[in-house]
Amino acid sequence: MRIDQPWLKDPATQAVCKAVMGDGAQVLFVGGCVRNALLGEAVSDMDIATDALPGQVVALAGRAGIKAVPTGIDHGTVTLIKNGIPHEITTFRKDVATDGRRAVVAYSTEITEDARRRDFTMNAIYARPDGEIVDPLGGMADLQKRRIRFIGTAENRIREDYLRSLRYFRFHAWYGDHTLGFDPNALAAIAANLEGLATLSKERVGAEIMKLLAAPDPAPAVAAMRQAGVLAQILPGSDDRALAPLIHLEANRPASALRRLGALGGHGLKDALRLSKAQASHLETVREAAAGAAGAGELGYRIGAEQALDAMLLRTAMLEQPVSPTLETDIALGAGMVFPVKARDLLPDLKGPALGSALKKMETEWVASGFSLSREQLLDSLR
Repeated sequence: MRIDQPWLKDPATQAVCKAVMGDGAQVLFVGGCVRNALLGEAVSDMDIATDALPGQVVALAGRAGIKAVPTGIDHGTVTLIKNGIPHEITTFRKDVATDGRRAVVAYSTEITEDARRRDFTMNAIYARPDGEIVDPLGGMADLQKRRIRFIGTAENRIREDYLRSLRYFRFHAWYGDHTLGFDPNALAAIAANLEGLATLSKERVGAEIMKLLAAPDPAPAVAAMRQAGVLAQILPGSDDRALAPLIHLEANRPASALRRLGALGGHGLKDALRLSKAQASHLETVREAAAGAAGAGELGYRIGAEQALDAMLLRTAMLEQPVSPTLETDIALGAGMVFPVKARDLLPDLKGPALGSALKKMETEWVASGFSLSREQLLDSLR
């Protein structure tokens, strides 16, 4: 079997492959680029594996006039840049020691050893520069069935890097067949190693969760995370009951991982997932608005269209109600409104706290009127 895609035939990519194969080395694409190509999905990053040592890769690139950047040379990775396109070239490796976060590796000349240190069988499918598939561990069968399966023993793979517990659910959300359910052995291994999640950096956990929540429908995977005890471990106080209704309401609307995180909630999300200040502020505003009673128009006016839509969808999901057919129109109306009364309109009769109180009262009445009260009507209400 072969893959046949434009990225594989790109002259820059083929030039890189030819350069590395200059002394007879093996060159194989691996991981996401091969997996996605076989699934007919977009390919964004190209990872290349070789039995050539990093120093050889650098020398071969220099001989071919290709720029080499030692981006991770201590771990066997060199980035070759041709026509502005980066290609990560990593020497075949095997794990020597692991601590649940990072592995100590040794170079290998065997593709099977390189494959066995990877996480899932669908990520251990290789392709030669001509597109020929090399499948040392039988990952094609799992990929065709959209079955997420750990390589070897699930518990061993997890203890090598505890992030793989989260990656299991993320990959299931993106590539798994939900009708097959989840591998009970994998779930049992994940549940038996929950304490290892605490050793991971919050940045790695946060990045993985946001990628998971960006999937078309992450609800089944998140529900499985809850059942395995993972959700409570990484997001204490979270509740996924509103997630599936929210995803249903998002139909024909742009999905948002941050909005979906708002549906989960939890204690200390900013620190638990190392969210940026902007993300944390957005979540706080949206969750407060969702818990309130302000309508779509008022929220559009007070917090802007993007946050208002998130808040209204979240509130509707939590209440399990249908979305108003005029939701976006109402939000847009409010977001485009400008309060017609200015402080100078009340001077010099009102000053200080009295001025602020009057403005707030008029603004409340104006919003309650559906923004219909005119400047003159509002000013008349004070006389």
